Amino acid sequence: MDKISVVINVVDEEVGVLPRALASVKNLADEIVIVDMTSSDLLTRIASRYSAKVYRHQFFPYVEIARNFGISKACNEWIFILDPDEEVSLSLSKSIRKIINNPKADYYRIPRKNIIFGKWIKHSRWWPDMNIRLFKNGHVSWNEIIHSVPITQGVGADMEAKEENTIIHHHYETVEQYIERMNRYTTEHAKNMIVEGYNFDWIDLIRKPINEFLSRYFQGEGYKDGLHGLALALLQALSEFVKFLKIWQLKGFVVEHVDIEKVVNEMKEVEGDIHYWESDTLLKEVGGLKHRIKRKFKL
Repeated sequence: MDKISVVINVVDEEVGVLPRALASVKNLADEIVIVDMTSSDLLTRIASRYSAKVYRHQFFPYVEIARNFGISKACNEWIFILDPDEEVSLSLSKSIRKIINNPKADYYRIPRKNIIFGKWIKHSRWWPDMNIRLFKNGHVSWNEIIHSVPITQGVGADMEAKEENTIIHHHYETVEQYIERMNRYTTEHAKNMIVEGYNFDWIDLIRKPINEFLSRYFQGEGYKDGLHGLALALLQALSEFVKFLKIWQLKGFVVEHVDIEKVVNEMKEVEGDIHYWESDTLLKEVGGLKHRIKRKFKL
C-alpha cells in the first residue's frame, strides 16, 4: 500500500492555526513535513505532538519557493500539500486514501471551500477553487512566481466539486488580515509584471479595478453571496488598484500629464460596461418585463 506525506509551509502569522491543520491529517498522513519559516519556538512544540518533521527555511513573503523545498524532504510515494489555515475533512481523507490505493492519474485537483469573514463563499469566483494538492512524488513542482500554476508531469484528474471533497480553507478572517496580505501580495505581483515586460499605463488604474469588480460581482455572481460578495468584489478591485499604483511607484512615480478629456472618456467606457452587467444581471435574476415595468413606474 502506497504511503502519503503531508507537506505544510508555516510563517509566523499561521502558527496559531497550525494545530487545527495537523489534527485534520493525523489519520491521513504517514509522514508530516513542516517547513518552518517562523521565528517562533512554539512551532517545534506543536509539531512534536504530531510526530512531524520540521525543516528550517528562510522567510519569503509567499510560499512557492519554500514549497518545493518541503516536497524535496518528503519520503513517500504520494504528496499532499496543505496550508496551515486549511483542514481536511474525514470524508476527504477517506477519498484520498481510496485514490492512492487505486490511482487513475498522477496528480489531482481538489476543490477548496473558502470561508471568508465567517462565511462559505460559494460564488464570486471563489468556488470551486480547484487546486493541485495531491500528486505522485516527482510529478508536480512550483516555479518561484507568486500564485503561479504548478508544473506538472503525467496525467491529471479533478475530484468532483462537492462539499465532502473539499479542503476547508479558513481564508481571510478579518479585514486587517486581508489588507496585510494584499499589501504583501501586490508588491510581489507588481515586481513580476515589470519583469514580464508590462509597461505602465494610467488607464489601467481605472480599467483593471473596475473589470475585477465586474468579473467578481456580476459575472462571478458575487451578488448571490450577499454583503460578503459585495465587500469581497470591492476589496479585490482595491487590490488591483494598489497593484498598478505600485507598478507606477516602481517606475519612479513618473510624471505624466493626463488629459481630463481622456479620463472622462475612459470613465464613460467603464460606465457602459457597468450598465451592461447591471442590465444583464437584472434580466437574468429579476426578469426582463418585470424589470422594465418597475423602471417605468419607479416601483
